[in-house]
Amino acid sequence: MFHYPRWKIIAILLSVLIAALVALPNVLPTASQKYMAEHFGLRPLTLGLDLQGGSNILMEVDQKDLTTNLKQQLLSDVRTALSEPKPRIFYSELNKTEDGVVVVLKNPDDTERAKLELNKLLQPLDSGLLSSGTRVNLYSLSQSDQKFTFALNPAGFDAKVAAAVKTTLKIMENRVNGSGTTEPIIQQQGKDRIVIQLPGVQDPDRWKKLLEGTGKLSFNLLCSEQASSANAVPPPDCRAVPQKEDVDRLKATLEKGVEPTDTQLKALPQMWIQTSSRASVDGADLSDAQGSFGQNNEPIVNFSFNQKGAVRFGKLTQENIDKPFAIVLDGVVQSAPVIRSAILGGTGQISGRFTIEETNTLAIVLRSGALPAKLSIVEERTVGPSLGADSIKAGLIASLSGLVLVMAFMMLPYGFFGLIANLALLINLLMLVAIMSLFGFTLTLPGIAGIVLTLGMAVDSNVLIYERIREEWRAGRTAMGALETGFKAALATVVDANVTTLIAAVVLFGVGSGPIRGFAVTLAVGIVTTMFTAFTMTRFFVAMWVKRNRPKEINL
Repeated sequence: MFHYPRWKIIAILLSVLIAALVALPNVLPTASQKYMAEHFGLRPLTLGLDLQGGSNILMEVDQKDLTTNLKQQLLSDVRTALSEPKPRIFYSELNKTEDGVVVVLKNPDDTERAKLELNKLLQPLDSGLLSSGTRVNLYSLSQSDQKFTFALNPAGFDAKVAAAVKTTLKIMENRVNGSGTTEPIIQQQGKDRIVIQLPGVQDPDRWKKLLEGTGKLSFNLLCSEQASSANAVPPPDCRAVPQKEDVDRLKATLEKGVEPTDTQLKALPQMWIQTSSRASVDGADLSDAQGSFGQNNEPIVNFSFNQKGAVRFGKLTQENIDKPFAIVLDGVVQSAPVIRSAILGGTGQISGRFTIEETNTLAIVLRSGALPAKLSIVEERTVGPSLGADSIKAGLIASLSGLVLVMAFMMLPYGFFGLIANLALLINLLMLVAIMSLFGFTLTLPGIAGIVLTLGMAVDSNVLIYERIREEWRAGRTAMGALETGFKAALATVVDANVTTLIAAVVLFGVGSGPIRGFAVTLAVGIVTTMFTAFTMTRFFVAMWVKRNRPKEINL
């Protein structure tokens, strides 16, 4: 048991050396840390917001807005589905309901044809955590004579929400990373929430504008008839939206940071825009958007379409020369210029009394793509850097105090063997920091508590081993026999104790969030390193001592 071949000795020493190199950036100055990151890919521990400061924003997918978007899209899809067959299927009524769309046909003879076309709009979706092939329809379709009614299927809507959150996560990553923020944390929380942590960000107002905007851009012709009053009802295939100048004036009259409500926006003067697919182009076909300056040195956003979008935009402008069209972003008309000539190059610009910061933010939002639904901020927290520095200082004091006390506790009753346990404890701490640095785990204040707990638990394994050795020695075994039996007999107990704690840490990580997860990660990594050092490092040091001294007695 205490015979170590050369390869095993080299492997043990090499593992300690590698751990030391990986953990090294944590004690180097900033310039050296950058050098290590660029040339060797080694980085220090990632600190959570509670340690380095920054903003934490919890956002929720607006299911009401998602439902509204789905019904609007379904309304358009039904209109298209009934107009494309030859001969065309005519209807006498097409309206939105509380959770879907209802359509009534004019001719009873078209019922079977309409049923065939409308069944194509049920939208099968993957459901389940792993998209295992279970399919559910987003809509259910019922029929009563010539009347067809679409309704949202609850299981299908849940699948749609899950897909919307998945899409939103990718878009949020593009927006945040496009803004130059270092090491952001963007992850799902629960069924329909997303938590975004922005290290070092102390002014969340700009970020709220960047994150809340859905980024839905469209280019719509104006309706031939325009609103006569704020409460006028738009004609068919038209929609009423406010203009940016009116929205800006409304925001100026409100308290800083307060967004206008839907009721307040609807009370503004409205512009009627066409919403049919033949009269609009959306921003889904944008290939790029950049902040720039116009002829009068005013901030603008230059955009360009991909090939498909360029063709559609060129056709729209070519067929509607001398007609006004609106550039609509997130339900607000940014500008409404008149088409003077066909725009065939697939490029254009958006102007509207923007600030330079607003154009940069808008360009990032447009490049990232449109969100499937509006996001609302549920919670936001900002942690100052001074508070984070105080937390780090307090955590270091707690960790060092715990380390000193644990080492003293091991030295007093076990003497030389306590010194070996303390050396293994320091290697344990080194490996813990190295693993968390290597895999990019985030260290939080609860994580520091996990480190302190790990230090205390780490010596438990050595205590079990040493006490069993002491029992075997007192029972009359030889020194070598007591040492060998002590390590072997304590193995099962140590493994059981650590595995049960590891299971608890995994459960905490699975059901917890935020600080609880930080504690669970540190605890789990600490358990793994503890089991390694207890039965590899401690036994190795004892083996080296036995090989050199050939002890006849054990002073425990």
